[in-house]
Formats: sequence, C-alpha cells, structure tokens
Amino acid sequence: MLSEELSEFVQQVRTMKTETQTLELKAAHEGCPKRLYDTLSSFANQDAGGILLFGIDESKDFALVGVYDLQDLQKKVTEQCNQMVPPIRAVFTVAEIEGKTVCSAEIPATDTEDRPCYYSGAGRVKGSYVRVGDADLPMTDYEIYSYEAYRRHVHDDERTDAPASMAMLDQEKLRTYVERRKEKRPGFSKLSQEQMYEMLAISHGGVPTLAAILNFGLYPQGYFPQLAITAVVLMGKEIGDAANDGLRFQDNTRLEGTLSDMLAGAMAFCVRNMKVRTMIDPQTGERKDRSEYPIEALREIVLNALIHRDYSHFTEGTPIQIDFFSDRMEVHSPGGLYGHMTVEDLGKARPDLRNPALATMSEFLLETENRYSGIPTIRRVMKEAGLPAPVFENRRNEFVVTLYNEPERDAEPLNHPWEHRERKKEAARTEEALLAYCNVPRSRKEIANFLGIETLYYVTTHFIRPLLAKGDLRMTIPERPGSRKQRFVARK
Repeated sequence: MLSEELSEFVQQVRTMKTETQTLELKAAHEGCPKRLYDTLSSFANQDAGGILLFGIDESKDFALVGVYDLQDLQKKVTEQCNQMVPPIRAVFTVAEIEGKTVCSAEIPATDTEDRPCYYSGAGRVKGSYVRVGDADLPMTDYEIYSYEAYRRHVHDDERTDAPASMAMLDQEKLRTYVERRKEKRPGFSKLSQEQMYEMLAISHGGVPTLAAILNFGLYPQGYFPQLAITAVVLMGKEIGDAANDGLRFQDNTRLEGTLSDMLAGAMAFCVRNMKVRTMIDPQTGERKDRSEYPIEALREIVLNALIHRDYSHFTEGTPIQIDFFSDRMEVHSPGGLYGHMTVEDLGKARPDLRNPALATMSEFLLETENRYSGIPTIRRVMKEAGLPAPVFENRRNEFVVTLYNEPERDAEPLNHPWEHRERKKEAARTEEALLAYCNVPRSRKEIANFLGIETLYYVTTHFIRPLLAKGDLRMTIPERPGSRKQRFVARK
C-alpha cells in the first residue's frame, strides 16, 4: 500500500479498535516483537494473506505509540520471514502520523501447492498455524494433511485399507455398472475383469476401494460406521432450543447404506419434514402447493456432500449432518473446500476433484451430470422459488450450506409519483441514521435492533448489502462475509 493509504488505514483501525482475520497489531515502540512466527504462518496460509501493523498499542486503547527504530524493525521482521518455509517476502510501508512513525508489513498468501507455510525452527507439525478470527491457532493434523494430500494428488476415495473382500459387494449391481461402462468402449471391453476393476477404481490388488464399498457394498457402515448421514429437526432457531414440554427434536434419524441409499433416505427425510405452502395464482385462481425448500436444491446439496466430502482417516469418524431449524436448514459436510477453490469461485470455476472415483461412479449410479452445474442449479431454483440466495461457508474443517425459508419481501405497489419521492426521502433518512449508528462497528443483530426489524436476512439484503455496494459501509472481516464475528462500520 502507499503511505497515504497506510495513514487512512491506521485511522480506520483506531476507530474499529479491533484486530481482524487479516490484521495483527504490534506496539513495537520498545523493540521488535521476538515471536512473529505464529502470525506469519497463519497469514501466509490463508488466501487473503494479512497485514502486520507496527506502532499501535492495543493494550492502551489502541494508542498511537510509533516504532522504536524503523530500519532495525524491518531488518528483524525480514529475518523472521526468512526462517519460514517457504520464506516469506513481506512488503513494507511507512507513514508518519501525529509525529509517530508507523510501519506495515503485508504478508502475501503462499501458493496452495506450497502450504502449509511453517516456522522452520518448530517443524511442519508444530510450526504451522491458521488464522481464526483475530487468533493464531496451531494447525490440526488434518489441516496439514489436507494440504499434503492436495500437493501429492492423494485421493482417499481410492484407499483400500478396509478389511473387506470383493465378495462383500453387491455382485449384480457391480456387473450392471461394468456393463454400462463397456458401452461404446470397444478397447475397454477387451480388458480382463481384474484390469477393468483397476481402471474403474473398483479395486486395487484385488481389494475393494472405499469408493466401491460406498457404492456397491452390502453394508458399508460395517467397515466405516460414521460414513453416514445424521438428520434432525430442531424446535427453534438454535441447537438447544426446546418446546414448552422440553422436547428438543421433532425428528431425529440416522441414514446408512450405499450412497444411493443415503441420498434416497435423506430426500425422504426432507420431504417428510418440510412444510408445504399453498399459493393461489391471482390471475387464474389456480392453487399450487410449494414445499418449504426446492427439492431440486436439496438433492444437489446432499449429492455434493456425499460425493465431495473428505473421506480421509481424519474425518471418517464424522457423518454428514442435516439440520432443520424453524427459519433455515443446514447441511454440514466434513472437510473444507479442496485445493484452490474458494467460496467466491463456487459455480464459476472448474474445481479440483477430491474424489474423482466417486464423482465418476455417481454419473452412472446417482444420475449426476458431473459437469459442475450443482451450485448454479441451487442458486437458480432458490431464486425461482422467491427464497433468499443459498449461503455457502467454508468453515474450519467443514463446509456448510444454509437455505433460508422466508420468502423475499416484495415492495408494495406505488400508486402516485409523490409516493416514490416520499419513500426515497424516508429511505435516505434511514440510511443516514444507520450510518451514524455504525460510526463504531456493529453486528447484524445490533443493526436489526436499531431498525426495529426481526429478520436478519431482510436487514442484510435491504440495508447492509446496498450500503456495502455503494461503499458507505464496510466489513471488519471482508474475507469472511458470513463470520459470526463480522461487524459493519461506516466509512469516514
């Protein structure tokens, strides 16, 4: 950044009075901090990178204290950057504010193929960190493994470590699948059965793969008990909410079997527990029943969870979770997004396949397209149903999709031109008051209470997002829009 931008950034930080996902404050008026490795690692291991800002003392109400010696500070920070693997090349910017010198060190993101970035003195296992909110936390064994698996092209759906034999597979279903794969493939038809099984990732060395067990197994959960789906219907908007009689669940079930069995069971569970709204066409008077959530969207979400979840040893003890709340439904899939993919890329970029064998089998067994159309389909059918856009979150060690069941509110018709003018004036007054209220960072709930509106989604859609789009409002954690710690503050 430029010196002018740094000066403006410092003022914003002092107004917000908080560190963020991409910001770490260090006083540095009495010397260079001796241990920056944790933050260097965590910033380098996230796509947005991060900024170390020296010269502000968080313990003194974010007072501007300056740095002790600008040249020595940059030298010692660079020395610590050089002890990271791979080395980090920080970009320094300096500015003078109120007679004090401040310095920023922008830490770029390490390429996905080179992660995790870690402190060489502690080693990969103990020296790798991840940023969670404003904290640097040690990476779990799974997080380290996920980077290594991607770099080495390890596909856990093809592992053969279960004590299973080919006799434990449904032979008729397997035969039908192989015959379908032979169609229009004369060269493939000339292979022996063992060679076919190898090429189709059904078995390796005569031992069935995980993909084969999950698709053709007589009872897959006999080998992998938690590779299942748990589904619950809760009483309120949060886990733990209970009815007056103490009942916490309206429905609670566990779905097992092959992937096709679990998909069918999940869809039956969703249909059984969804409310049905009756809509009357104002033009024709025709009655139409509409389910609480589009069936097509639910099927795509569950399919994605079954096919693209993480199937490594680290997550095989965690089932897929379907939660129905009074205002929304959530599907939790073990493992975060794979490879280079980010939430912003979903439905736009071609993803790297974590489980290519499962994805290929699903084309035939689950009748999927495997053409990366699932996310656009979910967005489209939710919009057609007049429901809020789906929310995708790449949380730590899990991927979550949330659908809300409250329809978008349509604006009331305006009959006279003066009504347009008055509404515009009222909207402008509301925006002005809201921006004044957000002079300090505010949460969605605080903004909703200020406006006297209960529905957070409505507040986000009709007030927060438009102000963000105009640049009048900004997020304190822009790289994680859905974060529970997210705050919104007016731009000065």
